[in-house]
Amino acid sequence: MSPASRILAPRYWGFHLLALVLVAIAVGLGNWQLDAWQARRQADAVDLTRITPVPLVDAMGPDDPFPGKLVGHPVVVEGTWLSQGTVLISNREQDAKDGYWVATPLTVGDPEAPAIMIVRGWTRSTDEVPPAPTGRAELVVNLQPGEGTGAVDDNPDDDILPQLRIADALNHVDRDLYGAYGVVATAAADGDWPIGAAAVNPGTDGLEPATLDQLPKTKATTALRNLFYAVEWWIFALFAAYVWWRWVRDELQRLDETQATDAEGPEGSATEA
Repeated sequence: MSPASRILAPRYWGFHLLALVLVAIAVGLGNWQLDAWQARRQADAVDLTRITPVPLVDAMGPDDPFPGKLVGHPVVVEGTWLSQGTVLISNREQDAKDGYWVATPLTVGDPEAPAIMIVRGWTRSTDEVPPAPTGRAELVVNLQPGEGTGAVDDNPDDDILPQLRIADALNHVDRDLYGAYGVVATAAADGDWPIGAAAVNPGTDGLEPATLDQLPKTKATTALRNLFYAVEWWIFALFAAYVWWRWVRDELQRLDETQATDAEGPEGSATEA
């Protein structure tokens, strides 16, 4: 009888099942803790995008490089829409549907001041783009660094861009641009934003909210306990599997010794006779 068939005898099924259940539970709990770690970090990043906004002019100047620590930070922008500078950013997928961002420059303060590109929202088709807003506006946006994906604009003469690269947007705006763009914020953490909820942010009518391409970095220690718990459960799973393996090895060795003893027994008795 082979070792596998011997160790899989019905009298051992309970032990094998116990080992399998323990390993499965430990692996499952480890994965659950890993998911909790990832979820808490993602939630923390989102929460950082909903903290109390600051005026854009306090966050960065028109000629400043993008401050990396302000990725996703909400800021208040007040100025005048430059509707003629509206562009569409292609290849923006939302809910598994391809579409476009709709971005319009907004001056920061004085109508003749430098502007910042504002992603007002998302649309499925170029035929569904609502008219660009005009006049004065005040709104809350989440800051994002200008993109640099390397995508090439196949038709520089139209108003569709493959990426929201500030240098490319400058070709469609008749003034300087901030080295950043803003995505219209979708909600406030406590309802105490100067503008309030996204519905009152001007220029968003007829568009779906756009999602942030980059979220702020969370602290390295965020939800670290969940990650440690996950590792502990996986170690326990390995330990349970090791104990099962040791038991199988020892049991097979015991069966071999018993079989050898039984085989030698009759020969020994015959010799003595």
